[in-house]
Amino acid sequence: MSIRVSTPTFPSTGPVQQAGLRLYRQRQHVHLPASIFAYVFSPAETGQSLVDNKAVFQEIRFLPRILRDVSKRTTAKKLLGHEWAAPFGINPMAVSALTAYRGDRVLAESAAAENIPMVMSGSSLMRIEEVVGAAPNSWFQAYLPPTTERIAALVQRAADAGFGTLVVTVDVAVRGSTEHYERAHFHSPLQPGLRLLWEGLSHPSWSLGTFGRTIATTGIPHFENSDSEKRIPVIARNVVREFSGRAHLAWDAVQRIREQWKGKLILKGILHPQDARMAKDIGMDGIILSNHGGRQLDGAISPMRVLPTVRSAVGDFPVMIDSGFRRGTDVIKALALGADFVLVGRPFNYAATIGGHAGVIKASQLLKKEIDSALGMLGVTAPDQLSPSHVTVAQDTFARFQD
Repeated sequence: MSIRVSTPTFPSTGPVQQAGLRLYRQRQHVHLPASIFAYVFSPAETGQSLVDNKAVFQEIRFLPRILRDVSKRTTAKKLLGHEWAAPFGINPMAVSALTAYRGDRVLAESAAAENIPMVMSGSSLMRIEEVVGAAPNSWFQAYLPPTTERIAALVQRAADAGFGTLVVTVDVAVRGSTEHYERAHFHSPLQPGLRLLWEGLSHPSWSLGTFGRTIATTGIPHFENSDSEKRIPVIARNVVREFSGRAHLAWDAVQRIREQWKGKLILKGILHPQDARMAKDIGMDGIILSNHGGRQLDGAISPMRVLPTVRSAVGDFPVMIDSGFRRGTDVIKALALGADFVLVGRPFNYAATIGGHAGVIKASQLLKKEIDSALGMLGVTAPDQLSPSHVTVAQDTFARFQD
């Protein structure tokens, strides 16, 4: 299957499936330089996981109940001791401030206004101290540095900044495929030259409204939070970002973080029930089932296909999920099959790019509206009332595991 990321051609799971937030993506595709859009959109290699993340929802159908009083519905959902206004939040997304002006803060403040969680990316271009100061309920996602000392320093910095929830992404032992956005000439850091100049000139609303405005107000953005001390400019000719050094990391590194971190600690990137059980056994506060939005290991299974087995393996333990969620009905299907919460990524990036704060609020409200409507039509009044009895699933949808 061939891919041209500048004009996405992945098979759709149906014309209706992507209608809700699709306009944001289409407009971002026009608004952003091709190389930067390619980075946001690109999957790994052949795009198998990206396609399956969407296809799995077509294999799950609803079983609504009728003549039930659903006049007093709520989309509210409690997670990790906080009652959120909806059962979804915003996933961490790298370089959000490159696609939207002050993107990390826009996402965080919009999430706070909507009372949904936002997870700030470790590959962000704004300092964590500024973002959590503006939106104190934000979470921080860490990509672990290569040494014990640097890990401890980064964890301490997040604690000192005021974060109460730390998300450690664990599916990046080695770097995934970057061939598609490299083919579109995206580099990290960006490489100055005629191509970058042309992309800026040919996309003036982005170059003036996002990149130029950022430089005018705060200077050249830097990768601020990959480490406790190092700052790497987002545009540089002879600087190389460190993507290696995680291959040796093992469960003992996470156990040391657990001993150091006093807040809520979540592991993101789990797909196997044995790993989910291990996370629970060593004292994590929750997990996020994820295949990194199809960006890491091509052919990795959709998290939805392992969700029921993982739920069975961990029992009463917070299980979140991401990868491929685009509609409120997608969220409902995950909750019915055992998820406690859903995290949504790319659609909120698209929304921030096109509409800023108002765009993110609108995207959140669209999802809330779809969830509220689906709850009513299923005959329930709250997300916690959903169960496997509300869905029917195609044969062989779920993975089988042998311990």
